[in-house]
Amino acid sequence: MLKKIFGAVVLIGLSFFSKAQDVQYSQFYAAPLYLNPALTGASELTRIGVNYRNQWPGLDHSFNSYSFYIDHYVFDYNSGIGLIFNGNRESMANLATNEVGLSYAYKLQLGEDTFFRLGGQASYMQRDAFFSDLVFGTQIDIINGNIGVITDELDGIPIDSRYSFFDFAVGGMFYTKNFWLGASAHHLGEPNVSFVEGQISELPMKISAQGGVKFDLTGGRRDYFTHAYQERAISFAFNYKQQDPFNQLDIGTQLYLDPLVLGLWYRGLPTKNSLPNNEAVIALVGVSLPTGLDIGYSFDYTVSKLGMRNSGGAHEISVTYRFLWGDPKSRNQRARTIPCFRY
Repeated sequence: MLKKIFGAVVLIGLSFFSKAQDVQYSQFYAAPLYLNPALTGASELTRIGVNYRNQWPGLDHSFNSYSFYIDHYVFDYNSGIGLIFNGNRESMANLATNEVGLSYAYKLQLGEDTFFRLGGQASYMQRDAFFSDLVFGTQIDIINGNIGVITDELDGIPIDSRYSFFDFAVGGMFYTKNFWLGASAHHLGEPNVSFVEGQISELPMKISAQGGVKFDLTGGRRDYFTHAYQERAISFAFNYKQQDPFNQLDIGTQLYLDPLVLGLWYRGLPTKNSLPNNEAVIALVGVSLPTGLDIGYSFDYTVSKLGMRNSGGAHEISVTYRFLWGDPKSRNQRARTIPCFRY
């Protein structure tokens, strides 16, 4: 009972009273269109991807998020086009957000092996909630742990609510053969997401910056039996996010031993204010097959005051498939993909 009450209090604070915040994926490079619209078409192939995240399953009422995208690179126009579907649900209040967006990015060649991509995204978003399942502090009997019925806690708020709006994002990415640096801005118009008529609750603009460096470890290594080139590389990268009033930094490394990928991340940022910002250590394992199929799994080990015992951490799975659509002979230049993390 105490665990359920604790979970109820935490989830109410996060999903009802506080400002809306974006879902964050630990495998953010496996969700490229969600991370930065400039990454639309970045594989310079046709790419299909799915992401799923189950956060804090130990609280009985967890957060579930998913993303599906497809993008394609058009060589004749140096352009990438993409379609993305995002969704998340918090099970206690059935608070759900769904999004469908169109992305576009254009690639500029600045030098022999130096490029810049500029992208934008336009989305239609819808939020739904069913508040009758919420548990408020005034309902809890602290003597025996019983939970009473809702009385006047939801005055002025419909039990079953729905709200829709349009949203926009832009981003850019500079990269070379072994280095990348980009930035993006989401929710440019800071749309109103309040369920209460006449009330204003803005979705804060999210500013993010990501970058990294990749080191080749092969030295021209080839498989002893097939003589095929086997990639061996290590990468170091970061992803910084600021969405009022929160900011956060993901920093880590990934080791690629074709076809195996191993990664280790830390999420947190020392701050001087009272908001906790020491969240998780993240371990990742994945495979990148020569068929173009990438599969990744990661686990977030909670190190914040919420605690691993209470939260249960977070599980995340990503699947990406890249393939060449169309006649290979029609490609009049060599593909130069961004050397980002695979996950």
